[in-house]
Amino acid sequence: MKIVLASDHAGFPLKKEVIGALKEIKASFEDLGCHSENSVDYPDFASQVARKVSAGEAERGILLCGTGVGMAITANKFKGVRAAAIGDLFTAKASREHNDLNVLCLGGRVVKPVVAREIVKTFLQTPFAGGRHEKRVEKIKKIEDKNCP
Repeated sequence: MKIVLASDHAGFPLKKEVIGALKEIKASFEDLGCHSENSVDYPDFASQVARKVSAGEAERGILLCGTGVGMAITANKFKGVRAAAIGDLFTAKASREHNDLNVLCLGGRVVKPVVAREIVKTFLQTPFAGGRHEKRVEKIKKIEDKNCP
């Protein structure tokens, strides 16, 4: 599975922890920036990750900013991207099983590093359950097709 990740300046410190978790589970990933705590604009980095997921160049994305919310809002503007700001393990697991979440957004100012590491592992290791959830994800895709041609 190919993973792309990026952060803004507020998410940069937590991104280092996330990279550690990715290396720990031997995940293949590409870091699209940023590479310091110098101020940058989160939409620029969210767009890079979301574009690759939308185009099928990566199966999953991980985005980090102060809260995860701005990254999620931006990423969800891309066709086929299902992004959410996640702050706990239950939601990480349910979002994969029920919603087929493909872009995880984390808040560097709200999620503790040890929790972020476990959220990342859960996000990457939990499969989509399909079944009754499949029709709901298909409905989301139809809404997207209708409103975002």
